[in-house]
Amino acid sequence: MAPLDADRVVTASREILAPADQIFGLIADPALQPSWDGNDNLDVAAAGQRVRSCGSVFVMRLTNGQDRENHVVEFEEGRRIAWRPSEMGKTPPGHLWRWELEPLDEGTTRVRHTYDWTELVDETRFVRAQATSSQDLAASIERLASRVERSDTQR
Repeated sequence: MAPLDADRVVTASREILAPADQIFGLIADPALQPSWDGNDNLDVAAAGQRVRSCGSVFVMRLTNGQDRENHVVEFEEGRRIAWRPSEMGKTPPGHLWRWELEPLDEGTTRVRHTYDWTELVDETRFVRAQATSSQDLAASIERLASRVERSDTQR
Protein backbone atom coordinates (compact mmCIF):
# COMPACT_ATOMS: atom_id res chain seq x y z
CA MET A 1 0.00 0.00 0.00
CA ALA A 2 1.44 3.37 -1.01
CA PRO A 3 1.76 6.05 1.68
CA LEU A 4 -0.62 9.00 1.62
CA ASP A 5 0.73 12.26 0.17
CA ALA A 6 0.62 13.88 3.63
CA ASP A 7 3.00 11.17 4.85
CA ARG A 8 5.38 11.93 2.00
CA VAL A 9 6.32 15.49 3.00
CA VAL A 10 8.67 15.95 5.93
CA THR A 11 9.73 19.38 7.21
CA ALA A 12 11.76 21.05 9.91
CA SER A 13 12.34 24.73 10.62
CA ARG A 14 13.94 27.09 13.08
CA GLU A 15 15.25 30.61 13.37
CA ILE A 16 18.96 31.10 12.75
CA LEU A 17 20.83 34.13 13.99
CA ALA A 18 22.40 35.07 10.66
CA PRO A 19 21.36 36.97 7.54
CA ALA A 20 19.55 35.00 4.83
CA ASP A 21 22.22 35.67 2.18
CA GLN A 22 24.95 34.19 4.38
CA ILE A 23 22.92 31.03 5.06
CA PHE A 24 21.86 30.72 1.43
CA GLY A 25 25.47 30.91 0.30
CA LEU A 26 26.21 27.70 2.21
CA ILE A 27 23.17 25.91 0.81
CA ALA A 28 23.62 27.00 -2.82
CA ASP A 29 27.29 25.96 -2.96
CA PRO A 30 27.41 22.15 -3.23
CA ALA A 31 31.10 22.09 -2.25
CA LEU A 32 30.08 23.44 1.19
CA GLN A 33 27.08 21.16 1.78
CA PRO A 34 29.03 18.19 3.25
CA SER A 35 30.29 20.46 6.06
CA TRP A 36 26.78 20.85 7.50
CA ASP A 37 24.88 17.79 6.20
CA GLY A 38 23.00 16.38 9.19
CA ASN A 39 22.43 13.02 7.50
CA ASP A 40 26.16 12.38 7.02
CA ASN A 41 25.21 11.27 3.50
CA LEU A 42 27.21 13.80 1.45
CA ASP A 43 30.91 13.22 0.83
CA VAL A 44 32.22 15.80 -1.62
CA ALA A 45 31.28 18.06 -4.51
CA ALA A 46 33.67 19.81 -6.86
CA ALA A 47 34.21 23.52 -6.34
CA GLY A 48 32.71 25.91 -8.88
CA GLN A 49 29.17 24.49 -8.93
CA ARG A 50 27.50 27.32 -6.99
CA VAL A 51 23.83 27.28 -8.05
CA ARG A 52 22.58 30.52 -9.62
CA SER A 53 19.43 29.49 -11.49
CA CYS A 54 16.65 27.01 -11.98
CA GLY A 55 17.68 24.35 -14.46
CA SER A 56 21.22 24.04 -13.09
CA VAL A 57 22.62 20.60 -12.36
CA PHE A 58 25.28 19.93 -9.74
CA VAL A 59 27.06 16.68 -8.98
CA MET A 60 27.61 15.37 -5.45
CA ARG A 61 29.49 12.25 -4.35
CA LEU A 62 27.69 10.42 -1.54
CA THR A 63 29.41 8.70 1.37
CA ASN A 64 28.57 5.34 -0.27
CA GLY A 65 30.84 6.35 -3.16
CA GLN A 66 28.08 6.96 -5.70
CA ASP A 67 27.74 10.21 -7.63
CA ARG A 68 24.36 11.95 -7.91
CA GLU A 69 23.17 14.61 -10.30
CA ASN A 70 20.97 17.18 -8.59
CA HIS A 71 18.55 18.99 -10.90
CA VAL A 72 17.59 22.43 -9.57
CA VAL A 73 13.84 22.89 -10.06
CA GLU A 74 13.19 25.94 -7.86
CA PHE A 75 15.47 28.92 -7.34
CA GLU A 76 15.13 32.39 -5.91
CA GLU A 77 18.48 33.86 -4.84
CA GLY A 78 18.70 34.20 -1.08
CA ARG A 79 15.21 32.78 -0.51
CA ARG A 80 14.50 29.35 -2.03
CA ILE A 81 16.29 26.46 -3.68
CA ALA A 82 15.09 22.94 -4.44
CA TRP A 83 16.57 20.04 -6.35
CA ARG A 84 15.69 16.55 -7.48
CA PRO A 85 18.53 14.04 -7.17
CA SER A 86 19.09 11.27 -9.70
CA GLU A 87 21.59 8.64 -10.62
CA MET A 88 24.10 9.93 -13.17
CA GLY A 89 22.49 10.35 -16.59
CA LYS A 90 19.06 9.17 -15.44
CA THR A 91 15.72 10.89 -14.94
CA PRO A 92 15.11 11.96 -11.32
CA PRO A 93 12.88 9.35 -9.64
CA GLY A 94 10.59 11.93 -8.02
CA HIS A 95 11.88 13.09 -4.65
CA LEU A 96 12.82 16.67 -3.85
CA TRP A 97 14.93 18.55 -1.29
CA ARG A 98 13.85 22.16 -0.64
CA TRP A 99 15.28 25.02 1.43
CA GLU A 100 13.27 28.18 2.13
CA LEU A 101 14.69 31.22 3.91
CA GLU A 102 12.56 34.00 5.36
CA PRO A 103 14.44 37.03 6.70
CA LEU A 104 12.87 38.15 9.98
CA ASP A 105 15.23 41.08 10.46
CA GLU A 106 18.80 41.99 9.42
CA GLY A 107 20.38 39.22 11.45
CA THR A 108 17.69 36.56 11.90
CA THR A 109 16.30 34.15 9.33
CA ARG A 110 13.64 31.46 9.56
CA VAL A 111 14.97 28.41 7.72
CA ARG A 112 12.64 25.66 6.55
CA HIS A 113 13.94 22.39 5.13
CA THR A 114 11.60 19.99 3.32
CA TYR A 115 11.94 16.49 1.93
CA ASP A 116 9.04 15.82 -0.45
CA TRP A 117 8.59 12.41 -2.04
CA THR A 118 4.98 12.76 -3.19
CA GLU A 119 6.06 12.13 -6.80
CA LEU A 120 8.35 9.19 -6.04
CA VAL A 121 7.06 6.16 -7.94
CA ASP A 122 9.95 3.70 -7.56
CA GLU A 123 8.69 1.53 -4.71
CA THR A 124 12.21 0.17 -4.09
CA ARG A 125 13.04 3.65 -2.75
CA PHE A 126 10.05 3.91 -0.39
CA VAL A 127 11.73 2.39 2.67
CA ARG A 128 14.62 4.85 2.52
CA ALA A 129 12.26 7.76 1.82
CA GLN A 130 10.01 6.79 4.75
CA ALA A 131 13.05 6.66 7.01
CA THR A 132 13.80 10.35 6.41
CA SER A 133 12.40 12.15 9.44
CA SER A 134 11.96 15.73 10.55
CA GLN A 135 14.75 15.03 13.05
CA ASP A 136 17.09 14.25 10.14
CA LEU A 137 16.18 17.55 8.49
CA ALA A 138 16.52 19.41 11.79
CA ALA A 139 20.04 17.99 12.19
CA SER A 140 21.06 19.69 8.94
CA ILE A 141 19.50 22.98 10.05
CA GLU A 142 21.28 22.71 13.42
CA ARG A 143 24.66 22.12 11.77
CA LEU A 144 24.02 24.96 9.35
CA ALA A 145 23.09 27.24 12.27
CA SER A 146 26.17 26.19 14.19
CA ARG A 147 28.35 27.03 11.24
CA VAL A 148 26.95 30.51 10.53
CA GLU A 149 26.27 31.55 14.11
CA ARG A 150 29.80 30.52 15.10
CA SER A 151 31.33 32.44 12.18
CA ASP A 152 29.46 35.60 13.24
CA THR A 153 31.03 35.48 16.71
CA GLN A 154 34.50 35.03 15.24
CA ARG A 155 34.37 38.27 13.25
